[in-house]
Amino acid sequence: MSDAFQSGLFEQSKPPHESDAGEPARKVHRPLAVRMRPRNLSEVLGQEHLMGKDALLPKLISTDTFGSLLFYGPPGCGKTTLAEVIAQETGAKCVRLNAVMSNVAELRDVLRMARYETRQTVLFIDEIHRFNKAQQDLLLPDVEAGNVRLIGATTHNPGFYIIDPLLSRSHLFRLEPLPEEATVALLRRALEDAERGLGATKCSAEDEVLVGLARLCDGDMRRALNALETLVLSQPTGSEITPAELEVFARERQIRYDADEDEHYDTISAFIKSVRGSDPDAALYWLAKMLEGGEDPRFIARRLVILASEDIGLADSRGLQVATATLQAVDFVGMPEAQLNLSHCTLFLALCPKSNSATEAIGRARQAIKDGPVQPVPTWLRDSHNKVGKQLGYGKTYQYSHDAPDGISGQEYLETPLELYVPKPHGAEAALSERLAEWKRLKAERKKQG
Repeated sequence: MSDAFQSGLFEQSKPPHESDAGEPARKVHRPLAVRMRPRNLSEVLGQEHLMGKDALLPKLISTDTFGSLLFYGPPGCGKTTLAEVIAQETGAKCVRLNAVMSNVAELRDVLRMARYETRQTVLFIDEIHRFNKAQQDLLLPDVEAGNVRLIGATTHNPGFYIIDPLLSRSHLFRLEPLPEEATVALLRRALEDAERGLGATKCSAEDEVLVGLARLCDGDMRRALNALETLVLSQPTGSEITPAELEVFARERQIRYDADEDEHYDTISAFIKSVRGSDPDAALYWLAKMLEGGEDPRFIARRLVILASEDIGLADSRGLQVATATLQAVDFVGMPEAQLNLSHCTLFLALCPKSNSATEAIGRARQAIKDGPVQPVPTWLRDSHNKVGKQLGYGKTYQYSHDAPDGISGQEYLETPLELYVPKPHGAEAALSERLAEWKRLKAERKKQG
């Protein structure tokens, strides 16, 4: 058993034959993912960008020169494993807290004990993003003084959830979902390990089955190991897990998709960028992922409405009509049928010509307002439908556009003319560009004519 489990808040359980009442204690089943957790750096698989040759983290561990660390990545990628391996490799005392269940009083006690500990204390805080600002502030003096080496693990972007002073005192490492090869290797190891794994069951599986299981679990090693354990324990001893058993298991698959967390933001980002990039296949894939993950279809529809003006705009103004109709349809029809409306809209927008001229134009206009000075409304454009306005001559020299040939009078509508809208040569906007150029020519001519 690792030192991490023998120290600090990790209390050893009593032997199975003992209990407070002197009767046999309840047997606790430790999941396969816990039993197979690596005990040293050599057993850690994946994360080659962090653990490979010449990488920084192994050097810090081997020389015991690391400070506070933040591990950021999706569930099941090895954040907790790395923290416990680091404590084991360096001989430090490891105290583990879960930010979901811990409070300020408990945190104060841990920090106070660490100040008098003869060994270096590694304080591992899982789900550290759950700590509020006051709790994170509480860590700063002891982290700064070196009384504890903090290792925080989070599935949330630290830039949004970890306070800046703590970020500046920590080294951030981004962990990725485990690659398929690493997942298959660990599944094979678990299947054959008789001490900690499933070797005693004498069950076997072809590589095809393990590869399929790895793909189902999306790089989440915890899910993969627990899924393997479920498959093996559902079979007779000594049997072989076949693709047929895996297919039955896969019917209940749930993809990793956390609402309001990184997966949510990353996937909608990929979706929008795929539509903007005119890739209908990629756009449909990310749409399907969001729908399978349980994303709110109204959220997707609202983003399509924004995209219709932001990225398509005047190149095909039908895009906004289709997007707003889709938003109405999603509310009116509901899921699962509304997926057809979302697919229709996604494909239409992905296949539209693209222009961000409307986006750029309003940006230039707002910047002109900010840079100032703000232009007053010219007197010839001011409202003259009141007594004071008429007395001041508002609108007196206004030229009614419909009275001019082609509807172009040559009058200015700003005291200091600006060029904010710059058309793009795509789709319907190409014709609009030609029309605007002709109007500008007519306007210049009529201004000369007086």
